[in-house]
Formats: sequence, structure tokens, C-alpha cells
Amino acid sequence: MAALFDATASNDLSAMPNYNICPTNLIHTVTSEDGYRRLRPMRWGFLPHWYKSETDGPLLINARAETIAEKPAFKAACRERRCLIPATGFFEWTKDKDDTRLPWYIYPKDDTPCLTFAGIWQHWDHNDQSSTTCAIVTTAANQQMSNIHHRMPVILSPDDWALWLGEKGKGAATLMRAAPADALEFHRVDRGVNSNRAKGPDLISPL
Repeated sequence: MAALFDATASNDLSAMPNYNICPTNLIHTVTSEDGYRRLRPMRWGFLPHWYKSETDGPLLINARAETIAEKPAFKAACRERRCLIPATGFFEWTKDKDDTRLPWYIYPKDDTPCLTFAGIWQHWDHNDQSSTTCAIVTTAANQQMSNIHHRMPVILSPDDWALWLGEKGKGAATLMRAAPADALEFHRVDRGVNSNRAKGPDLISPL
């Protein structure tokens, strides 16, 4: 991952692979500061500076592209602290006639080593607590994804990374759009992934 993103890896990255990343887990991110990129861990769950504890308000794992520049929690980070979030894929859920949650695994259609989500980040501290936190930017789903869910992460191509990180000046807002309809594949996976205690590569195997 460090080589892929031309980044220096921090020595405190969380153990990988993790086939069932959940909100508040540490995830890998890429930031660009002072002229160089870092592959570094962050808590998935953005904490606004006014939160007095990690549970002082809603768990902000996503930021909507349509309102990110206006929301008090996100607008400064959107301008100043954007990051890349690599993942081999992600889960979404549909429901059957009995209202049972049915998980799907969504992943790149080609042989790309990972998807790269647009993210924003912020360092939070209060009293003796501190954490570097992030959220994934989402947008309206493309035609393919809308069969599963009405939202999807903003997925960036390698040509977009420098602009999103602020290395190529302004214009990152133009990247907050859905990926092409033919960019992703998906398949049903076992409902075991519905438990945050589930682990292992079988979680992404086709049902």
C-alpha cells in the first residue's frame, strides 16, 4: 500500500487483512502534508472538535458530498484535511420479504489492487483523550449500485489522488461523483458478516 500510494508507512498501522472492518475500528488512510504522503491509521468515525467524548454525538462514519461543504462538522476538513481510504471492497445490505438483512460484497471489476475512497479527517482531543478520525465521502449511487443501495462511496482513480489530497491546487469538489456503472462487481455473501465479531476471508466469498 505504501508503494502504491507513494507514501511513507507509519509504524503503528493496524494489523491487516481485516475482512470485517466496523465503525470505530482503526483503518489505513493516506494523507499529504508538508510535501509528502503518509500511510497512517485513523479511527473510522469522524469526531467534530466540539465533542467532549467519543460518544458525545452521532457516529459520523460518512459525509454526504452534496452537503459536506456546508455542514459545521465537515466544512473545514473538506477544505483543509482530505485523505484517501484504500479498501479491497465494501459491504452493503438489502432486505428480503421477512425484513432480514442480506449482505453484498462490492469490489473492483478489473484487477485493481484496491478501491480508493475519498475521505476527510480531523485530529480530536479533549482532556486526556485524543484520536485522529476520518469519514468516507458518499454520493448518490450509480445505476448499477442503486439495485442494492441508494448511496455509495466516492471512489477515486489514481489520476484523481493528487487533486483530492490538495497537491494540485483547487478543484477537488469536481471529484465528488459516482463511479462509472461498469466499475464495480458484487455478489451475495453469508449473513455471518452481520456480526462485528465475524472474521476471516470467508466473509467475502460468494454465497
